[in-house]
Parts: sequence; C-alpha cells; structure tokens
Amino acid sequence: MSPSTIDYPDVFVSEFRGVRSLHLASEINADTSCAPIQGSMRLAVPDQIELEYVQQMNLWMLFDMLPKHIVQLGLGAASLTKFCYRHFPDALVTAVDLNPKVIAMCREQFKLPPDDDRLRVLDMDAFDFVRNRARHGTVDVIQVDLYDAEADGPVLDSPEFYEACAACLTPEGMMTVNLFANDVQRRKNIEAMQEYFDVVVWLPEVHDANVVAIAFKTAPEIDFEILYQRAAILRVNYKLQAPVWVNGLKAWMLREED
Repeated sequence: MSPSTIDYPDVFVSEFRGVRSLHLASEINADTSCAPIQGSMRLAVPDQIELEYVQQMNLWMLFDMLPKHIVQLGLGAASLTKFCYRHFPDALVTAVDLNPKVIAMCREQFKLPPDDDRLRVLDMDAFDFVRNRARHGTVDVIQVDLYDAEADGPVLDSPEFYEACAACLTPEGMMTVNLFANDVQRRKNIEAMQEYFDVVVWLPEVHDANVVAIAFKTAPEIDFEILYQRAAILRVNYKLQAPVWVNGLKAWMLREED
C-alpha cells in the first residue's frame, strides 16, 4: 500500500485556558474530549515547551550543547522541533512523522516554520528513516515520541528499531524516548535499548504516566556538580526545569548502586 492510499487518523485541536493541544481521532476516541493529547502549545509563548515530559526530552542538553544534527521521530505538536530550530541555529533539525495531517496541522495551528536549509519535516515512517544506512553515524541526538491515536504504548518498541536508532547516532550520540506505557511495556523498551546503548537512564514518572529515558551510545563521565551548573543555565536561558532532571539522574544512580 502506498503512503497516499493509507487512511491516516484525523487531527483536531482543542484549547483550554490559553493552551492549544493536538489530538488524533479514532474509533476508541469517538468522544474527542477524551482523546489523548499528542502535544500542546501555550498561545502567549508558542516557542516555549509547555508539557513537562516534553521538556525532559531535552535532557541531552546537559551533555551536549553543540549538536550538528537533531532528529525528532514523531512530530506531536512540533514543540521539540520548534525549540531545537530556534535554539540551535548551527544544527540541522529533521522531524519525521507518518501522518501528513499532523504535519499540516502543525504548520497551520502550531507555528511550525516552513522547511529551509536547516529544517526538514519528512512525511515517512520512522523505522524506514533510521534503518536507511545512508543516515548511519550522522545524527547527534534522536528524540523519540511515537504514539498512535490510542496512545497504548510506543508504536515502535522492538530491539530492531532501537538497534537502527543506535546505528544512526555518532559515537557520542544520545537518544531520548518518551515511555508513556504500563510497567511491562516500559521494561520491554528499556531492555531493548540496553542491548544497543552503553547506558540507559530514566527519570521519575511525571504527569499521566510519562517516563522519559535517555540512552547513551557511549557511557558519559558524570560529574553532578557540573551537571547542576549546566542545569541552572538551562533553567535561566531556556526556561527548562533542568535542575529537577539532575535530581532524577542522581536518584537513578543511587538506586542502581543499592
């Protein structure tokens, strides 16, 4: 079946108290008021990241502030794509989403800029993107947030998928993943990542069962004093709750040492 003949879920928008949110329609979510939120934007500050877990997807910024190529797998409401495009002017930003209706809605309602020489928004399957050998070893950061209309766990969660993601990364590359899932699904994803990454760390759960994990292609040197200094800069300059991330990393390390 060609992409043009696939019946993609419809996309709709809701607004509440100055926040615009993107949703996917489905048979299960016939009552659109109950459809899961795929992403949000505060109308007064459209370039800031509204949702806490989406902010956490930038956890990699504690370790690398000079990426050359950043990739988002799953566009959502384009929060990560806009953020990276704005704050990393020397980086190529590539976003991948299978649903052309999502891309169109982000252009129309969520202030996603048009493509140019450093922004590419691709209408394609994320698995096809990462298993293309031409991309292997070319990406510094991958941000994975892949959910369908039902949002019942990540739509790509196999060892083969995470192997391909790891192959796309440079030796010092990192991947962040939103694990909106039950405990069994979450463990399945983490174990799959651990097969192909030196270290996989995850932050404490935030609202609505979102857990963000970061996978390092090569294990980093961790100095918490330095990380807290960087986190303070991220909080002031980028409006990110980064000191909380460092607390989460420290809590994870203490658990692993027990």
